[in-house]
Amino acid sequence: MFGPRKSIHALHGHGAGHTLAKTLSWPHLIALGVGAIVGTGIYTLTGVGAERAGPAVIIAFAIAGAVCACAALAYAELATMIPAAGSAYTFSYAAMGETIAWVVGWSLVLEYSLACSTVAVGWSGYLVGWIESAGIHLPPAILSGPHAGGIINLPAVLVALGVMGMLIAGTRQSATLNILLVIIKLVALTVFVAIALPHFQTANMEPFAPYGFASTEILGEKRGIMAAAAIVFFAFYGFDAVATSAEEAKEPGRDLTIGIIGSMLVCTLIYMLVAISAVGAMSYLELGNSPEPLALVLRSLNQPFAAHMVALAAVIALPSVILVMMYGQSRIFFVMARDGLLPRRLAKISERSGAPTLITALTGTSVALVAGFFRLDEIAELANAGTLIAFVAVGACLIIMRRREPDAKRLFRCPAAYVVGTLAILGCLYLFFSLPDKTIIRFLMWNAAGLVLYFIYGRRHSILSKPAAV
Repeated sequence: MFGPRKSIHALHGHGAGHTLAKTLSWPHLIALGVGAIVGTGIYTLTGVGAERAGPAVIIAFAIAGAVCACAALAYAELATMIPAAGSAYTFSYAAMGETIAWVVGWSLVLEYSLACSTVAVGWSGYLVGWIESAGIHLPPAILSGPHAGGIINLPAVLVALGVMGMLIAGTRQSATLNILLVIIKLVALTVFVAIALPHFQTANMEPFAPYGFASTEILGEKRGIMAAAAIVFFAFYGFDAVATSAEEAKEPGRDLTIGIIGSMLVCTLIYMLVAISAVGAMSYLELGNSPEPLALVLRSLNQPFAAHMVALAAVIALPSVILVMMYGQSRIFFVMARDGLLPRRLAKISERSGAPTLITALTGTSVALVAGFFRLDEIAELANAGTLIAFVAVGACLIIMRRREPDAKRLFRCPAAYVVGTLAILGCLYLFFSLPDKTIIRFLMWNAAGLVLYFIYGRRHSILSKPAAV
């Protein structure tokens, strides 16, 4: 019904020139996860979440983290059972069939590309602010796309192309640099918590949940704890990139388990501390109106230098989010091409770096073009929609593979797998339907276009349509 399935054995044999080099250990994988998770989300979505849920944004972060924790446990078992690139796409291919795998892969492409381009545009804004604060004024035509009266957002294009160059140079070199950038971000957030938390005022926590729990439409926007959770969910999902790197892990059983679960634990703790510190130090009404809520809190506490340094850390370290997201998208494209659903020549591996150079170049170029010319603020929530559907698929894959392959080797076994898988499915579906209606409609349109491409090209060229390849 859902197309042919791949056997676990078929997921491991790809021949010369189509197998990724094993260059990553668990510190690289934790840094990849934290690098993607701790980024634009925590720097900006604390304010957006506070606007939608009030001080109860703390609960929204906890709910989003709990749903992601269930998905992370499912990812950990499946990634160590099937240590091949592609994450949710690859798992779905083995458990549910090619058509579902395509939908999941196409949804992940949406997630990574929009998130990557959005961060590039956000980074451009931070950089331009820094340059102008030094008295240097650049021509407006090169600072924004046609939607804002300019020609191109040149800084966003340049940072996307720069990150692309690092990935082409090699995965290990990129991951090592990412560790340094992650450390910078963690230090900046630690400074924020250390300064803001002592100024916690209980008066700022009242009313705690002014818009209630469920996602309801108020004044034309969805508000409530679950509406906030559906948005701040963006701040958690980078651990998917760790599963995407499974084929490049030196010791998948150990490294993937530590990388996926470790990055989730670290980031959930950080987010809870940052959210409590922010809404405790400042009224959620003020916090929700700021595009830079953390710096705003510090300035309100008469800490201009600290606010300045936290913003500088964002300028220096946000490229790590672009790096991990672009890495993830290139690996999804790579595996789909290797499977024949996209042209197989795109999956050629560089002998020098062991990375898929051509697909990385195409990914980086497409991200740069979107960041340079398009306005993404109205469609950024589409990234969440794609991720939530991928997580639903992973929860289903966990349950299906426990029944279909009960004796397969699992280097990590998810505790209470059926409960965890069901909670991941239900939790992600609830968050999905808490998104704005227009976001859901756009997501369905994206996948409708993807299915047309699949039936026109992918299904006829799939390697599973050639019996000798399986």
